[in-house]
Amino acid sequence: MAHIFFDHNSTTALKPEVLESMLPFLVEQHGNATSRHAYGRTARAAIEHAREQVADAVNAHPSQVIFTASGTEANNFAVHGITSNLCHGQILTSAVEHPCVSRPALAMQSRGWRAIDIAVNIDCKLDMHHLHNLLLTPTNLVSVMLANNETGVIQDLAAVADLAIQHKAFVHTDAVQGLGKIPVDFAGLNVHAMTVSSHKIGGPLGAGALILDKRLDIQPLLYGGGQERGLRSGTENLAAIVGFGVACELAIKNLNAFAAHTQSLRDFCEAGLLKLGAHLFANHANRIPNTSFFAFPNIDGETLVMALDRKGFAVASGSACSSDTKEPSHVLLAMGIDADLARGAVRVSFGLSNTMEQIQQFLAALGNELARLRNLTAMSA
Repeated sequence: MAHIFFDHNSTTALKPEVLESMLPFLVEQHGNATSRHAYGRTARAAIEHAREQVADAVNAHPSQVIFTASGTEANNFAVHGITSNLCHGQILTSAVEHPCVSRPALAMQSRGWRAIDIAVNIDCKLDMHHLHNLLLTPTNLVSVMLANNETGVIQDLAAVADLAIQHKAFVHTDAVQGLGKIPVDFAGLNVHAMTVSSHKIGGPLGAGALILDKRLDIQPLLYGGGQERGLRSGTENLAAIVGFGVACELAIKNLNAFAAHTQSLRDFCEAGLLKLGAHLFANHANRIPNTSFFAFPNIDGETLVMALDRKGFAVASGSACSSDTKEPSHVLLAMGIDADLARGAVRVSFGLSNTMEQIQQFLAALGNELARLRNLTAMSA
């Protein structure tokens, strides 16, 4: 049975054009970019072209792009690298950050730092008054994601950066879920560091980037041969970087089409979800266009996800961002959602390949599974 994929926020299919661009560097062109011969020069030229493509996608200069192996690595690099060159102080992260930001911040506490969450409201929007009060204590780093991976809510990063910089704090944003879905402007947001990732936009796994303000003093992530401006040594993943560059170019080219198409799918889906009795999370907030997060009272989210999987639909539960926990979504708990309802959370995230017909099939299957699960609950009561 062919599955219908509604989990594009977790990963995306490799675009044919991206694969085509990568193939020569997987089969024919095997040079090391640090080598002086023709193979090495070709590899170096390909990496620098990809660097330009990534930079163009986020309105940055190519020299500001540091390639990494993933968004997680880039986020860890930002938190550890920025703070390691500063005196011990305060690290502020939003209460709804991905674990690859919040956990590195917590880990810095063993080195004498203080890691504190910035509160959000019921719509998953950052509490700017709370941020202001926290910044009254000397703060070194503020990290707030551009768009939440579960709710899809977009934060006002320019306002966050303006406030943080007034208090002499550095600002990092995880923009992984924003790239390719909304305009992402590194210069316009006025942040010091930004994380992006390849496999969220039709690129290959194993490639990400940290975009850095040139004035930022950051500790190297890896020491060795001096690749990536001496900040991330190690032989580059040539094919993945080339693919990442092409994926960025395609994502920007298709940005308006993606937004219009996926928002129409989301709106249609959410209308159907409401008819089935769903509770929609943060649906009144400004969100990336492809994401819907919902729950049904007294229905376990993991159980519903597995039931839908058996019917041929790939969706995510509220704890999908962390594979080692069965706890309710920390995002929903931070928003003040009751834990019992949060345990029922399910996320759907659409892509250009999805259709209205697929949504109709999904809603029909969902209705049937809800009736079955409720009947089982009634029988066991």
